[in-house]
Amino acid sequence: MGEFHCPMGAAFYDDDDCINCEMCSAETDEQKVEASKKIRDYLKSHAPTMSPLKKIAVCGKGGVGKSTVVVLIANVLRSKGFSILVLDTDESNPGLSRLFGFDREPKPLITLLSRFSTGDRSPDAEWLQREQIAIPDIPAEYVLNRDGLKFMMVGKIQDPFQGCACSMADMTRDLMGKLVLADKEIALVDMEAGIESFGRGVERNMDTVLVIVEPSYESMTLAEKIVYMAQGMGIVRVKAILNKVPSEKVRERMIEELSKKSIQTIGTVYFDLELNEAGFEGTVPGGSRATKDIQTIIEMLLSKSE
Repeated sequence: MGEFHCPMGAAFYDDDDCINCEMCSAETDEQKVEASKKIRDYLKSHAPTMSPLKKIAVCGKGGVGKSTVVVLIANVLRSKGFSILVLDTDESNPGLSRLFGFDREPKPLITLLSRFSTGDRSPDAEWLQREQIAIPDIPAEYVLNRDGLKFMMVGKIQDPFQGCACSMADMTRDLMGKLVLADKEIALVDMEAGIESFGRGVERNMDTVLVIVEPSYESMTLAEKIVYMAQGMGIVRVKAILNKVPSEKVRERMIEELSKKSIQTIGTVYFDLELNEAGFEGTVPGGSRATKDIQTIIEMLLSKSE
């Protein structure tokens, strides 16, 4: 088992951050489940009633279109005068930098970790040790910059036997917890597919979770689990975005089924042939129907965060 990370950030038992959940001393599966319930109840009861729209996690099942939606959201927010920091945390999917029009990738953050360490960081990672990190504090080699958009990536699994993505998740969680954003700055995080990141508490410091849901049983079932976990972290702004929706009839059916799972839908991105064809080239068209759908969603998000 790897090094234990307290979900509440406590350095030792019974320090100021400890809520006595007993996760650190749990030995059986039953004890771990009970400790997890205590953490969930505590975070839900201490969740803020409202928070600014600053740190957005985009989640969902693999293949639902998370990366495409991230690009569309970033472009719409930029058109409204926001400066956007996009963080690619998916250890497998390539090409997000290309979707933003970059011809290369930035230096991955994972290079700041020693290859065979248990989390030791190189001297170049000094900036990551700070209690607070502003965007200008991040060294230039880790950031691509263009027209109000900054792009970073945690890293990718490139070779067999390279190891798991646990250290990447830990780095994402630490960075997002320390990141301090100025007015009109928003961090947009393309999460890895599935729910493992929630198990590691990566989304703990997000104020918004957007769950991308396609018309499939698997996608809607996983969405229910994501919403449950996000709310259990104390995140109050958790919304579903319907994606690849072929008709109004399907949209109504999806909203009905998600409502049964107590999942709130904030908008719909209808199936867009132009967007689908652009995927072969690894691009995202700017004037597509999907862009207009995302504009409506962003206006709704911004109005609800004021």
